[in-house]
Amino acid sequence: MSLPAVAVLDIGSNSIKILVATKDGRGRIVPVFTKSLDARISAGISAAAPRLSDEGMARGLAAIHELLAAARPHSPVAAQLVATSAVRDAANGAEFCERILRETGFAVRILTGTEEAQLIGQGLTCDPALADLGNFYVFDLGGGSLECLAFRERRIEQAVSLPLGCVRLTEKFVADPVAPLGDPQRAAITSHTQITVLRSGFRFNLPAGAAVATGGTVSSLRAVIGARTGQKAEDTPPLVTVSQLRDTLDRLAALPLEERKKVAGLPPDRADVFPAALATLLAIAEDAEFPAFRHSFYNLRYGLAAELLAPL
Repeated sequence: MSLPAVAVLDIGSNSIKILVATKDGRGRIVPVFTKSLDARISAGISAAAPRLSDEGMARGLAAIHELLAAARPHSPVAAQLVATSAVRDAANGAEFCERILRETGFAVRILTGTEEAQLIGQGLTCDPALADLGNFYVFDLGGGSLECLAFRERRIEQAVSLPLGCVRLTEKFVADPVAPLGDPQRAAITSHTQITVLRSGFRFNLPAGAAVATGGTVSSLRAVIGARTGQKAEDTPPLVTVSQLRDTLDRLAALPLEERKKVAGLPPDRADVFPAALATLLAIAEDAEFPAFRHSFYNLRYGLAAELLAPL
């Protein structure tokens, strides 16, 4: 018999997402309803003193209202709203959270980078498809940040949050996102990613450590790969090879934005930041000599759902 459901709404830098979940009779987290809306509240996140724009906050609030309404028919007994990189880095992030509270009645928990990484790790351990992994790395790439974790015997040994999100790096290194991504820009993203990871102290030192990736970048990549053979993203193999990453980046980087938006499987709202996102993941894979990433749809929201369901 399932427990009552809970809802988790994640206010991310690029998209805002909701998960309604419960636990089954074996104690596993089971999704009841999921939905994601691109809102891009993080425009300007690479500035020295980033602020959320009025337009970005309006898009965010509209998405939050829509997602909360969509979750209501599932009758969650508890709900948690959280915000990540864009809101915690913005000078007016607290003001945005106050607006959300006034309009929805829900307080927003602004996660620290460490909290975000640890909750992602907790969420990943809920994925039954990863139950065979003992030592593994996790990389969750969002619009504002990249969370890097290392699990030794399924316990978190390292967890860092780095300012390597795809919106942030596109703003920083891509002068003209409408044009194709040139080799110098791609090289700059690669170098910056690898140097940032090195300086963070994150180490690739697990024995036989597999690499797991989560987040919208790999979901979109699987959708693009699947579209070429008429498959949905979830029906494609969850193992994404470095060769597939590199080939997709080569193909899409050569296209101007308007052509990129027409690529089957790629959400048009992600087309401007998608090359930088692929380049970031590829930089990680090449640096650590990973042959592939195992993709999981489990994430931060599952970790928070596990927290909410624990006392029920």
